[in-house]
Amino acid sequence: MNSDLPLIAPAWPAPASVQAFSSTRQGGVSATPWDQLNLGDHVNDRPQHVAANRQRLADYIGLPAPRFAWLNQVHGTVVVEATAQNLGQLLPADASYTREPSVVCAILTADCLPVVLCNYQGTIVGAAHAGWRSLCGGVLENLITAMAEPVENLMAWLGPAIGPDQFEVGPEVRQAFINHGPQAVTAFTSQGSRSGHYMADIYQLAKQRLQQAGVSSIDGGGLCTVSDSQRFYSYRRDGQTGRMATLIAFH
Repeated sequence: MNSDLPLIAPAWPAPASVQAFSSTRQGGVSATPWDQLNLGDHVNDRPQHVAANRQRLADYIGLPAPRFAWLNQVHGTVVVEATAQNLGQLLPADASYTREPSVVCAILTADCLPVVLCNYQGTIVGAAHAGWRSLCGGVLENLITAMAEPVENLMAWLGPAIGPDQFEVGPEVRQAFINHGPQAVTAFTSQGSRSGHYMADIYQLAKQRLQQAGVSSIDGGGLCTVSDSQRFYSYRRDGQTGRMATLIAFH
């Protein structure tokens, strides 16, 4: 991976055969308000700019002819297997996994939480778009199930997302998580929120779900997209804006 493009690499115990990272908004060709490295093709940016940014990203990965599994994300819980044969016809989904080298599982975000998974052997990888709806609905559990690996053989990394000091939610969001598991109450606080609302820690909620599913190796979390306007797009902060990508693949 070429270091000239500003990317965030996980600090996690993945084998050397696994490549994972999150892009930032820096290093691309898109104009305001999508400046610069917008990778989303659904945010009214010029298609040629998005294509150029995606090609720039592919050039920097360092994989031989990387093949990207860009999803039609719908804030749901569907998981698809990405293969070299189905990259152009992936169904609407919010998570993907692959057992094929150089197939890149890709998630687009601008506040929602991206989560990547791999096994210790580096022979299967996956990625999930874990905004609160998908996370609450079970997208991480569905991805773990679909990967069909012993959970003790999996590790996870949480990419940049809206931080706990910025993520104000209504009581219905808090209750939805608590209905799934009472320990979720610890991820919400009324301090700093409007009356009747709560500040939510999506990193903690994701860690709880992963731990409940049996994944004990969990890294990342703590990079706030809203607070860091120099590096990250944020839909909540800016409205019309671009999208970062969180990617994982193996060779």
